[in-house]
Amino acid sequence: MGTVYVFFADGFEEMEALASVDILKRAGLKVQMITVTSGEIVTGAHGVPVLCDKNIENCDFYDAELVLLPGGMPGASTLEQCADLRRLILEFAAAGKPIAAICAAPMILGKLGLLKGKKATCYPGFDQYLEGAEYTGALVEKDGNIITGKGPGAAIEFALAVAGLLAGEEKVKELKEAMCIG
Repeated sequence: MGTVYVFFADGFEEMEALASVDILKRAGLKVQMITVTSGEIVTGAHGVPVLCDKNIENCDFYDAELVLLPGGMPGASTLEQCADLRRLILEFAAAGKPIAAICAAPMILGKLGLLKGKKATCYPGFDQYLEGAEYTGALVEKDGNIITGKGPGAAIEFALAVAGLLAGEEKVKELKEAMCIG
């Protein structure tokens, strides 16, 4: 099994990013936290500093299985401005590999034209950037190779959807039981 790459920039939404990292690791998946800014320490939208594993400049992504983009502002805008990340997302889309984005981050996929004809969700107000998508407003949407999430309140359900895609629904059932969910 490959690696899930979670991308960070200053102003990321802590709940979305860290809940995803936590749940995916609980599912037994290999997860790498990658910053698109200089250095390996990023600070979340609510002042929480996080030490990432690597900077995007030090990665070749040969083992990448899924790309995950947390929201938060200005984090999602900074992710969008990273040419290396946009290139990786487009490569994933061309190969039909899974891409996950939550909150403001689905705007990146929308602006790249990857949501045309797909059901998608995002933080209210960012739906204007989901070019050609069928915006649902649901907590989580999975359409083809793309999973989108609405916002911080959807962080756990979003992460469980990603875990289900990669580790299977039986693993999600185990995680929900162990984490006292539902």
